[in-house]
Amino acid sequence: MKAHLFSVATAALLCCPHGFAQDKSGADSASKPQPTSGQSVAEKPKLTPEELETKFKNTLTKATMSGRWCLVKDGKLTPEKDDKYTIQSVSKLGGDMWIIHARIQYNKKDIVAPIPVQVKWAGDTPVIVVDNIPVPGGGTYSARVLFYDKTYAGTWSGGEHVGLLNGVITNEKEESPDSSQKETK
Repeated sequence: MKAHLFSVATAALLCCPHGFAQDKSGADSASKPQPTSGQSVAEKPKLTPEELETKFKNTLTKATMSGRWCLVKDGKLTPEKDDKYTIQSVSKLGGDMWIIHARIQYNKKDIVAPIPVQVKWAGDTPVIVVDNIPVPGGGTYSARVLFYDKTYAGTWSGGEHVGLLNGVITNEKEESPDSSQKETK
C-alpha cells in the first residue's frame, strides 16, 4: 500500500512540478502571475457588465444554435441526435430577467414565442436559467445553458426526461443593399 501511495505521489510531482516549486526570485514576483509559453504578457481588459450584456445580445440576435442532444437514462448517455434552435432576439427586462424570442416549430405550428429566462454570470460567461416553464401539451421544462465563444452547452429536464445539449452559434448575415442586386456585365 505504501509503495502504491509513493507511486501516486511521485507521478503527481513529475506531472505538475510547477505546482510545488518555490519561487526564489523574491516576494514581488510571487504576487505577480508569470505568463506561460501560451500566454501573452498583456492580459485582455475585462469587459464591463454593460459590454458583457451587449455581447450576449449580439451573440443571440438572429442566431441559430445548431448542435446535438442526448438523454441521460439510467445514468448513461443515449445516442446523440441533431438539434436546432432559432433565436430572433433577446431583450433585458431588468435585474437578471430577460426575454428570448425563439422560433418554435412544434406539432405543425411555427411561431415565435417569448421565453422568460434568468441570465446569471459566471465571470464573463452568461448562463441561461429556465425553471419549470410550462410546455404546450403538458409538463414543465427546466434548463441551464452556458454560452462561450459562439458555443453553448447545458443540461435540461422535462417531465421524466433529463438530457444534455451542446453546439455552435451562427448569426444571420446582414445583407448590404448592394449585395441583394445582381451585377450585370
